[in-house]
Amino acid sequence: MIPQPPPPRPADAPSTGAAHDRVYRALRTRIMHGEAAPGAALTLRGIAREFGVSMTPAREAVRRLAAEGALQVSSSGRIATPELTNERIEELASLRAMLEPELASRALPRAHFALIDRLEQINHGVSQMVMRHDAPGYIRLNLEFHRTLYLRAQAPAILALTETVWLQLGPTMSALYGRLRRTEPPPHHRLILAALRAGDEPGLRLAVRTDVSQGLRMLKG
Repeated sequence: MIPQPPPPRPADAPSTGAAHDRVYRALRTRIMHGEAAPGAALTLRGIAREFGVSMTPAREAVRRLAAEGALQVSSSGRIATPELTNERIEELASLRAMLEPELASRALPRAHFALIDRLEQINHGVSQMVMRHDAPGYIRLNLEFHRTLYLRAQAPAILALTETVWLQLGPTMSALYGRLRRTEPPPHHRLILAALRAGDEPGLRLAVRTDVSQGLRMLKG
């Protein structure tokens, strides 16, 4: 007897792989932007219910995020966002201080006026989020400011490492900015923009390094 092929999947039915990728990307963005507090608990059942998927895509999304350090899964199966120690914050700050000036330096030859204008617009949005005391909005636009510049570096491996660091810091950064109630945007963004306009690579490296380092120092409680 010749085995029959499985019935075709309806054209609008998402595959398990597509479903897990959708869940992964949505949770990753949420965590990176600080929309989850440090130590916030999640469940596979809750994730599956929220995104309208089965347990398998929810489990695979959690597995990927745990591999990136964005979630922690205990031996008992408890899932939570990370609560960072001061030592871990110091380690992640050191990584940002190494990776991001390099990305900025590589981006500088391609930092044309249109890019600088776009960065100015994003930084204006950062200022608005500060005035609204919107911590997730602040983090989202602050990272967009940096990512928009770093994309011009054409160094995808370095950028991927950098985003993994941002991902691990997201919940802790949100908790910090919620406490600080700051009233001004990051002052070093202006120095980054000035260095880009002047084509000043040493100044750009210093401005980026100081921007990412000083902010992270405040995370250490």
